Amino acid sequence: MADLDIDLVLVPVDGSDESRSAVEYAAAIADVYDASVHAVYVLGEEIVRGLENGAVHEDDVADDTHSFTTDIGTIAATASVELTSSIAYGFSTRIKTVHPGSVVLDTAEDIDADFIVVPREPRNDDASDVLEKAAEYVLLYASQPVLSV
Repeated sequence: MADLDIDLVLVPVDGSDESRSAVEYAAAIADVYDASVHAVYVLGEEIVRGLENGAVHEDDVADDTHSFTTDIGTIAATASVELTSSIAYGFSTRIKTVHPGSVVLDTAEDIDADFIVVPREPRNDDASDVLEKAAEYVLLYASQPVLSV
């Protein structure tokens, strides 16, 4: 086993099957290192724009993210790993430097994550590629070890 000191594994999620799979990897790593997992639900451009212009209701987003967080909580519980979560806008119409990758790395810094597991598999629809975009950036700029799945 590699000589790593891991207390907290960060995994960005977006409600997709790919991000659910990334949570499984994060939980497995956390289990080996007796660490915990933090899932940051990254909202993509389409959702953020919809929230800002009123086309998407905040309650619907809250329900979707809560439902997914509950589902991945089961994954963590099965692995006997503590799971915390947060939600972040992966896009801003006002701040040019806010994008999915920077949000993941900022979250990693804010929570003092020791390891990042990021889903990278491409999705079929362009509206759902928020984490694919984040993966490329995270792989290039993360100071923590990163597993791309």
